[in-house]
Amino acid sequence: MKKVLILTYYWPPSGGAGVQRWLKFVKYLPQLGYEPIVYTHSNGEVPSIDESLEKEIPEGIKVLKTEIWEPYGFYKSLTGKKGEKINSGFLSEQKTKKSALQNLSIWIRGNFFIPDARKFWIKPSVKYLSEFIENNSIDFIISTGPPHTMHLIALGLKKKFNIKWVADFRDPWTNIDFYKDLKLTSFADKKHRRLEREVLQKADLCISVGKTWSEELEVLGAEKCVTITNGYDDEDNVNVEVQLDKKISIAHIGSFTKSRNPELLLEVLKDLKSKYPNLDELLEIKLVGKVDYTITELFKSYDLENLIRKVEYLPHNLVLEEQRKSHVLLLVVNETPNAKGITTGKVFEYLAAKRPILAIAPEGGDLEVLINETDSGLVVNSSNKEELKQFLIQLLDNNPKEYSYKNIEKFSRFNLTKKLVEELENLSTQ
Repeated sequence: MKKVLILTYYWPPSGGAGVQRWLKFVKYLPQLGYEPIVYTHSNGEVPSIDESLEKEIPEGIKVLKTEIWEPYGFYKSLTGKKGEKINSGFLSEQKTKKSALQNLSIWIRGNFFIPDARKFWIKPSVKYLSEFIENNSIDFIISTGPPHTMHLIALGLKKKFNIKWVADFRDPWTNIDFYKDLKLTSFADKKHRRLEREVLQKADLCISVGKTWSEELEVLGAEKCVTITNGYDDEDNVNVEVQLDKKISIAHIGSFTKSRNPELLLEVLKDLKSKYPNLDELLEIKLVGKVDYTITELFKSYDLENLIRKVEYLPHNLVLEEQRKSHVLLLVVNETPNAKGITTGKVFEYLAAKRPILAIAPEGGDLEVLINETDSGLVVNSSNKEELKQFLIQLLDNNPKEYSYKNIEKFSRFNLTKKLVEELENLSTQ
């Protein structure tokens, strides 16, 4: 078997979206003739714990772990958030006025911790892994970010060893939606972009999760960037039988950050209250996962807070169950400059659940192309508000539109791992 050293910050028992992609690749690589060896931390800061994911790790997989020092203890002390988990995308579940100390902490994070708060792990990791590589035959190195520290560890190894390196971008680096919120100085911005360009140019292959982002990475310096999307696991869908929620449910799964604006949906629901005076009894908006306080406040401003049913963070297997119990699955794409390239990881599990998808997303974006090609739901924006209204009326009248969910098998985790292996084979011949 060819050996692949995979550098990933997120690994079970870490939960959340960041862990799924490479956990599933590792699960299926041995079936395709590749031995994955995982390098991760033993004590890092993760947003959630999901011990159920540990059973997904194939028996006998070697997992290398070292301790990491991160400045989050200092950040929590500075901002008065001791004991809280650090959320991605500046998500805050409680309404708090941003203090001068919080603004200072963001400025420090953006300008001193480059590329991210895990930067102090780079040198120790390069040293540890160099010793490992010297004593073990490794055919490929794969780094997956964010955090982009993982790419800089791989870059350090690439400079020392003649091993093919694949840099996988689950999210962009300087094109990430919250990059503008980091309060960067000109010097820090240039350093971020210089490191990003060096990674893109030195990696033998770059991968991203969507077509638009792959094109953007090539513009930024990657010689070649291929698209391997996220996906769904067939084995997660075996013997899953559930009853639909009693109320008609529109479910949003995962973190609901303030940059994901559901206002179009709320406008239409408010309009429909005159047609359906008992709307609260008919419909619920099910929010599964962490919800930024601004989203809750937005529902209140439309007098729709009674529609919300919050479900706290759940293990992945129970999340899948909630998806299948829902009548409609909601996606809200961030209102950010990179919005057209966003194809959230959960959309593929939505496809596997075979429940109608309702997406609020930019016209002509990657997500709209995907949903239209698979005939799996409706994509709306401010230009087709009436279409959204008719979709909801059909739903409330118990006459929802049916969809075919065609050709979704290409997004199975096994088939995506086959695509990864094809790219590794191509690298072997170069």
